[in-house]
Amino acid sequence: MKLDRAVDAYLRHITIERGLSAHTVAAYRRDLAGYCAWLAAHDASDTDAVTPALVAAFAAERASAQPPPAATSLARLQSSVRGLHRFLVREGVADADPSDRLRPPKAPQRLPKALSIAQIEALLDAAGPVPGDAVDTDIIRLRDRALLELLYATGARVSEVMQLDVDDLAHGDVLRVRGKGSKERIVPVGSYARAAVDAYLARARPELSRRGRATPRLFLGARGAPLSRQSAWLVIQGAAQRAGLSAHVSPHTFRHSFATHLLQGGADVRVVQELLGHASVATTQIYTHVTVDALRDVYLTSHPRAR
Repeated sequence: MKLDRAVDAYLRHITIERGLSAHTVAAYRRDLAGYCAWLAAHDASDTDAVTPALVAAFAAERASAQPPPAATSLARLQSSVRGLHRFLVREGVADADPSDRLRPPKAPQRLPKALSIAQIEALLDAAGPVPGDAVDTDIIRLRDRALLELLYATGARVSEVMQLDVDDLAHGDVLRVRGKGSKERIVPVGSYARAAVDAYLARARPELSRRGRATPRLFLGARGAPLSRQSAWLVIQGAAQRAGLSAHVSPHTFRHSFATHLLQGGADVRVVQELLGHASVATTQIYTHVTVDALRDVYLTSHPRAR
């Protein structure tokens, strides 16, 4: 089978049968396009012509590129290649997997950067008016406050919040979130976030909705279209600047802070795993290192015989 046809079949498989997100599929498509182009330049445009030596040479060349690629990018590239060949073996297109001996680089473990509770409060206050304050009628600031309150209250990914419909909040103090692989989970919503969203729905969203075409999306832009991830990032950057935060703040910072503050408050790691939508508790356990570091700092500064 021609490699381009094999790649198309694999991408359909991960889209339809595995339900991977559009962003993940797009990344795999870019990786495999580069892989196929490299193989074609080495006279291997058919699946039967791909050998373990070619796969190893491709991986080695990419790893030694200048500037050096990030370990995470290289790992994803190799994952794309391995996924393709494993798929071809399962489908009976190929007899053997030429990528079987390919081992991805071990990405360095980076502890997530979480803000303190005081920093989160300053960031939220800088985003917009306090829920219930009838003086400030700036509809954009009402939306921004609701957006940031919801990100921190639920720990949801920004892509998940951008996909929320108004009806997803119809269950009172819980939110239905559609995560990776279209998996749904239920996340509680605290009173602060609920009040901010209610204020936005009552005083801001109707006006924003009138400016564009009808859409069920919860968060809308200034012209009435669904708010984009890029716009959400700009909202966060603006609030961080007004709050005087020198630390880098991204949408994922809210997710890190959500998990860290829950664990510091005594939440069970399994509960945090469920709230974040992690498939494995091992992914969630990285946050336990953050809380251990915090405990160590308190011990070193408080115990008379610690140093």
